[in-house]
Amino acid sequence: MPRQPRLELPGIPLHVTQRGINKGAIFLDTDDRYHFRGLLRKAFRDHGIALHAFVLMDNHFHLLVTPDAVGALSRAMGWVGQSYVQALNLRHRRCGALWQGRFKSCLVQSERYLLTVMRYIELNPVRAAMVETPQDYRWSSVHTHLGHARDPLITPHPLYLAMGSDRYERAHAYRQWLDAGIAPDDLQRLRAYASQERALGDERFQHMVETTLGRPAACRPRGRPRQASLREPI
Repeated sequence: MPRQPRLELPGIPLHVTQRGINKGAIFLDTDDRYHFRGLLRKAFRDHGIALHAFVLMDNHFHLLVTPDAVGALSRAMGWVGQSYVQALNLRHRRCGALWQGRFKSCLVQSERYLLTVMRYIELNPVRAAMVETPQDYRWSSVHTHLGHARDPLITPHPLYLAMGSDRYERAHAYRQWLDAGIAPDDLQRLRAYASQERALGDERFQHMVETTLGRPAACRPRGRPRQASLREPI
């Protein structure tokens, strides 16, 4: 059965994630992470994709991106994934698959959820108990958003830029945003939409996506559909 096209709209951000097969490591050392960053930078530059946030964990990664055109993300990530695996296998004398299927992506309504997704991505190492604070983790965009670095990979999103009149105000406001953490309901919702590759947003945003693309945009409940009783209309 052929795969359905991804839910994509020009100029709408996407939360992207991909894991190693059987939860295995995808980065074996620092050089692997540097090489992966370099591939991302080239592919996103060539395909017109802005990267707003990222984290490179041991066995998966998260990205928040905005492509200029439909299909650009798939082309870019396809090249990155293939190039990275070839280099990894050669360098570490390994063979076989690395990724657990194709990467996942979900549309993100900017006004409602974009900053929440950024915070979710950059707090990932804290939730994994790898570090005490997000800035303690090296392989993340948090250092740019807190004003500690200027990463050439990152294109700041307009909503982040609106958090202050200069980089110091923005860094202070974003630190407070990070420190506030994520509400459990938002965490559950974000994970569900990323897993099912739907459109993370309010009902109006989801209706717009469904009308434009002709496909469901909201998450489906887990489990088998409930069967109607004899008294319920068909």
